[in-house]
Amino acid sequence: MLDALLLALSDIFLLKNFLPLVLGVCLGIFIGVLPGLGGVVGFSLLLPFVFNFEASAAIAMLIGLAAVVPTSDTFPSVLMGIPGSAGSQATIMDGYPLAQQGEGARALGAAFAASLVGGIVGAVVLMVAIPVARPLILMFGSPELLMLAVLGLAMVGLLSSGMPLKGIVAGIMGLMLGTVGAAPSDPEYRFTFDLLYLYDGLPLVVVALGLFAIPEIVDLLVRGQPIAARPAESSRKGIVRGVREGFVHWRLILRCSGIGVIIGAIPGLGGSVVDWISYSQAKATIRNNRFGQGDIRGVIAPESSNNAKEGGALLPTLLFGIPGSGSMAILLGGLTLLGLQAGPSMVTTNLPITLTAIWSLVIANVLAVLICIALAGPISRLCFVPFPLLAPGILMVVLFGAYQATRSWGDWVALAAFGVLGWLMKRYGWSRPALLVGFVLAPITERYFFISMSRFGMEWIARPGVIFIAIIILLLLISSLFVQRGSAGRTT
Repeated sequence: MLDALLLALSDIFLLKNFLPLVLGVCLGIFIGVLPGLGGVVGFSLLLPFVFNFEASAAIAMLIGLAAVVPTSDTFPSVLMGIPGSAGSQATIMDGYPLAQQGEGARALGAAFAASLVGGIVGAVVLMVAIPVARPLILMFGSPELLMLAVLGLAMVGLLSSGMPLKGIVAGIMGLMLGTVGAAPSDPEYRFTFDLLYLYDGLPLVVVALGLFAIPEIVDLLVRGQPIAARPAESSRKGIVRGVREGFVHWRLILRCSGIGVIIGAIPGLGGSVVDWISYSQAKATIRNNRFGQGDIRGVIAPESSNNAKEGGALLPTLLFGIPGSGSMAILLGGLTLLGLQAGPSMVTTNLPITLTAIWSLVIANVLAVLICIALAGPISRLCFVPFPLLAPGILMVVLFGAYQATRSWGDWVALAAFGVLGWLMKRYGWSRPALLVGFVLAPITERYFFISMSRFGMEWIARPGVIFIAIIILLLLISSLFVQRGSAGRTT
């Protein structure tokens, strides 16, 4: 195995493999910086070109893009409060307040340090888990997946900045919006009002951009001022300080990276929930935190798990042909186009290709962080440019990102509607993240509840995995209660 690893590492630096890897990294950075696009769009752009490369080069290019998007999508999330992709939504909670305080470069430095470690941890776990992955992944049936969704729902009260009741109500609103469209268990459509656009449900990209991007654009245009009044320190010093702080909190990075690998390896959950779970557990377990007001740990937690999930998602994709997310489904299609069959052959006859994917994941993360750190200084200065000068370009990017959801005029109508809802929620202190988490988890919760009841009846409640996850939920809720009480006691 060691000889094969070293041979794959030497092969990845051959010009025929390294240039496609760099191409994937560069495209991934570009895709991540544009809000609302994400890895699915990037893979869709690259897929027609895989015919022109050998299998190892094509895999390096595709993995390079997949590894980089979770790093570069930090730019819009931190600097503008706009989610770069589904996996960077929680980064807004503390990254954008830091940018408003003139510390955008510091937030970016910490995020990139966390992304680097998270990506490498994901690759290492993928490498180690290849021989033992099958029994671990197959342990998760529909009841365990249901409980993981409940874990995410249980955390919505923590996302409401001291107002858990408003957070719970917002989460319920998200659950209701998530039921729009086709039912997972019956051949019927709910709350469509005979509008063809709603038959497939509301697109996540449109909901996220409407809730977060439009309210910030409106508020900044009304103020007519830059995002931040003045820099807290030079961009170079801020980046160095942020990177240093990222490595200081290495325990948090490793813990959240582990969460990212586990959630990423579970088909059906995907990257749209892993950052919220990591953020919520960090908020529940860290004392003296200022989450939601500009706490650097609120950037580190979601960013490390967001990158680590890619290594986890490759496990079921490569070994069982079960894509863990939309981008992994397209990667699976790319393997088919290359004449490769995902499954046990990827660790036997096609082991060199699998090892190439692992090394590509590591090297792409390193390249991405180096490039993003080099770009962080100039890009972070956008926070100090009067926003009316930036607004037309940003609005065009948001409209373009929203239109990519279904390429229908309905995307822009829904964007405007959720923009109004997001602005009202921000104005009156309602938790937009809690609504978004409820929306993301609604179809997952409904689907796995139906499957669990159909297959096991009420007996699924007694499964060991369900009990174990229920204990974790209980412990997190209790720990968050103690953390909040401790913080309240110190402030009084």
